[in-house]
Amino acid sequence: MLKFYYHPTPNPLKVALFLAETDLPYELVPVDTAKGVQHTPEFRAINPNGKVPAIDDNGTLVFDSTAILLYLSDKTGKLGVAAEERGALLSWLMFIASGLGPFSGQSVHFHHSAPEDLPYAKNRYMREAERHYQVLNDHLKGRDFIVGDSYSIADVSAWGWAIRGDRVLGGEGLKQYPEVARWFEAVNARPAVEKAQQIGKDETFKTPGDEASLRALFPSNYVNV
Repeated sequence: MLKFYYHPTPNPLKVALFLAETDLPYELVPVDTAKGVQHTPEFRAINPNGKVPAIDDNGTLVFDSTAILLYLSDKTGKLGVAAEERGALLSWLMFIASGLGPFSGQSVHFHHSAPEDLPYAKNRYMREAERHYQVLNDHLKGRDFIVGDSYSIADVSAWGWAIRGDRVLGGEGLKQYPEVARWFEAVNARPAVEKAQQIGKDETFKTPGDEASLRALFPSNYVNV
């Protein structure tokens, strides 16, 4: 059975939604990142990069949420797109993976977690997060889905970050981007979303905040310290 290495954060939530949408059987393997489980030799054997999510599909190891979504979609034949839309699918998945996601994450970090107030970093990452949301907003005009005429892993991937849009963007959150907000409301109303959000609810994950958790979550900040 497929093993799903999980922590309740945006990138693992994407995979959780795919599994909820497709009813693919899996075994949940919690990874408490605030306790540093992602740095253990056992987990590094699954993902050398020490991040979640990851999966072990009967010996086939896949890490990174985008890679996992592509792998599972290709394997199951679900939530993919027509052949002529494949280029668009790859483009928007990489847009999320290399742009919207990382800039959103860094904006949250510098606004809410950084030990120092760094106005340049806060402005840089917020402006880029906003720019990426504007790109997506413009693209969604006249569209119900990110790629083609049906719900796909592109929507699943973007949902994983959009669900944290209010925290990322502050102020009015996604309301600043009405096309994104419309799209998000439609995706968020899908029954599988509630199911995905219940994954791991019975697990207890450490709340970050003490020095040990910060060292586990941001180890590069403590090199040579």
